Amino acid sequence: MLDATPLLRLYARRRNKQLATEDSCQTQREQLLALVRKASRTRFGSDHRFSEIRDVSDFQQRVSLRRYEDFWREYWQPCFPKLVNASWPGTIPYFALTSGTTTGKTKYIPFSYAMSASNQRATLDIFVHHLALRPQSRVLGGNNFMLGGSTDLVELAHGVYAGDLSGIEATRIPWFARPYFFPPRACALMTDWEQKIEKLARSSLRIDIRAISGTPSWLLLFFAKLAELRPELPRRLSSYYPSLELLVHGGTHFAPYLRQFNELFKGSKAEMREVYPASEGFIAVADHGYGEGLRLITDNGIFYEFVPVDEVDEPAPTRHWLANAETGQNYALILSTCAGLWSYVLGDTVRFIGLRPPRLIVTGRLSYFLSAFGEHLIAEEIETAVASAAAEINTQVSDYTVTALFPSHAKARGRHLYIVEFSDPVDESQLIAFAGVLDASLARQNQDYQDHRAGDFGMDPPRVLAVQPGTFAAWMKARGQIGGQHKVPRVIHDQALFEALDQFIRGRGKADFRGSGTGH
Repeated sequence: MLDATPLLRLYARRRNKQLATEDSCQTQREQLLALVRKASRTRFGSDHRFSEIRDVSDFQQRVSLRRYEDFWREYWQPCFPKLVNASWPGTIPYFALTSGTTTGKTKYIPFSYAMSASNQRATLDIFVHHLALRPQSRVLGGNNFMLGGSTDLVELAHGVYAGDLSGIEATRIPWFARPYFFPPRACALMTDWEQKIEKLARSSLRIDIRAISGTPSWLLLFFAKLAELRPELPRRLSSYYPSLELLVHGGTHFAPYLRQFNELFKGSKAEMREVYPASEGFIAVADHGYGEGLRLITDNGIFYEFVPVDEVDEPAPTRHWLANAETGQNYALILSTCAGLWSYVLGDTVRFIGLRPPRLIVTGRLSYFLSAFGEHLIAEEIETAVASAAAEINTQVSDYTVTALFPSHAKARGRHLYIVEFSDPVDESQLIAFAGVLDASLARQNQDYQDHRAGDFGMDPPRVLAVQPGTFAAWMKARGQIGGQHKVPRVIHDQALFEALDQFIRGRGKADFRGSGTGH
């Protein structure tokens, strides 16, 4: 295989010069106006008088915030699956399927050719930042492994397809780049996740893997399969892929998985790099180390707005953009994109840790806001508490979810239930310690939680239920959502979804949630 890293290095030098001198605010203004001009003759553009827009303020006056359901009802469903000049010019060729992580309902996210090109440019930025840290890299001297969904797309209408985003992207890889990507098409088409993992693991051990990417929880399942196939080797990535340089992860908060990945990386020369992709667009990539934030990609067909989280459902919310965003504030992220999303409420929440250049961290999801009793917890606080609790009992969390248990009678108090899959067996004393540290960490981070927990006045202590290894993967498989882009919901608000998980765990021989687990 020809080592294409020297060509990548030439591109990286030019791109780094662009990034070093970029005026992010001006770039974002130009991106918005270019998007508006492009879509001015669509039905959405006509309805909102795009031809009259001259600046960001004009756009914000004409276009109100919308969620997926609003776009679906007003602009997409009436002509679905053949969206022609609805909110983006031409015919939308693909729909990225994504499920609401708290409800499980499937969404069809329009995916244009322009968005495909945008994602490819963002992927190159991952390598640009990698080469800046590792100038002697030979990352394109071998294969780049994308652990994603099936490329077996469903044809909804003539020339219109739907499937996992990772599957769509796999079909869009240019012919000249395909020799550098793994898996081959025959493996990529497989829809049975367990069979696919087995096949990919065996095949990958025979080739030169230089980079691997995926969602942390699915990567860990894959690495466990490698260990199963090669039990005689130390359980380290360097044992399986000695030339590995880069592991790209994204899609979920990394803190609960960090210890496990650090163990896997011992003895390896590879680095971990976090990214922030979504079905709606590729948003940011780490340009520094872990915990130092992700650099917002500002010149790639997406315009960003930022709305204070507590205002996102108000009739006239405050709408910031890069020109007036502030560090330290928790914002709902709003996108306008080259796939026809306009002031679209993505559902993620972010906080800037720097503005020149814009660098942010993902703090959670609007739907991951847990406040059944007025405790106002955000996902970032929950993730931090779970990671701290796992460290306290010297174990690791493979996956988890949390929901609220409401009081069954007038004198009872509510509490939170954490359903946790640990990487190793835990005993009752460890569960009690885990729950105690979890509770204390949340109280330190969040004053409202502390007030509600004071003297057990407003809430009882959290209950923790440990489930067997593989439980969440089996549940996701039973829901038809294993692998690829699918993620275990971190916070469950939907009672039907909670009851489905309840029934599934009991069906595997576990007691009802309300009769097992522990508090402290």
